[in-house]
Amino acid sequence: MQVSQINIYPVKSFKGNSVTNCLVTERGLENDRRFMLVDAKNSLITQREFPRLATLRVEILKGALRISGPLLKAVSVPDEFVNSAVLRVRIWDSHCDAQVAADDVNRRFSEILATECRLVKMPDSTRRAINPRYNHGDEIVSFADGYPLLVVGEHSLNNLNERLEKPVAMNRFRPNIVVSDSKAFAEDDWEKIRIGATVFRATKPCARCVVTTVNQESGVSDITEPLKTLSEFRKARDVFPTKFSDYGFNKNDVLFGMNLVPENSGEEIAVGDPVAVLSPGG
Repeated sequence: MQVSQINIYPVKSFKGNSVTNCLVTERGLENDRRFMLVDAKNSLITQREFPRLATLRVEILKGALRISGPLLKAVSVPDEFVNSAVLRVRIWDSHCDAQVAADDVNRRFSEILATECRLVKMPDSTRRAINPRYNHGDEIVSFADGYPLLVVGEHSLNNLNERLEKPVAMNRFRPNIVVSDSKAFAEDDWEKIRIGATVFRATKPCARCVVTTVNQESGVSDITEPLKTLSEFRKARDVFPTKFSDYGFNKNDVLFGMNLVPENSGEEIAVGDPVAVLSPGG
């Protein structure tokens, strides 16, 4: 097995960037989900409510982000939010401090979404803990939904696409790491994997939502697929008949991909790196 894709999502729910190599930090991959939009109540905004966010492309430049797309003329966002206001923001059931972008930037995003919103950044001083049920100490995460990374096997997608009338792309599932040459859904059973010098601990499979129905090129939802087909054979009760509740799943949660936590950081991973499945003890 080897790494076939590495993806980062600098702004949560915006278009992803494929890279050939990336530094692993304790929050996940470098530059992954360190920015997001929040609404008037300081809660996350995602493709669940605004699927067209998928069309917004992010370039990481020296000292700034450049965001552009069919809905937005290019806007430059300084990477350093110097002396900006600090908000307490909400990502599902967790809360953390974030810095706020300049008013002119926030106006641009509010205009294209026709709703009041602000772009926020997670500063290095913010340490948002992962789910305490799976936290082995002081483990933290960016603005990702719950865990630092997500891995999906190519053959898992192939298996799904064989069941679909219209195949979907891997980017529907927004993985950080894609692995080739593993059996379909082998990641369900992984406990630890090693890529390069980094060991990743598998926490729990990923329960999927309506974002998987959004075409990541057009920003338009297909309404039902691939969730409908996944629900026919990938519900938590089907995948883990006797222990789905041990993971904290509802029996009807639809699973695809595995959440990961890095057990060490500071090294790069790269496309082509071998992926080794480790025993529980390493």
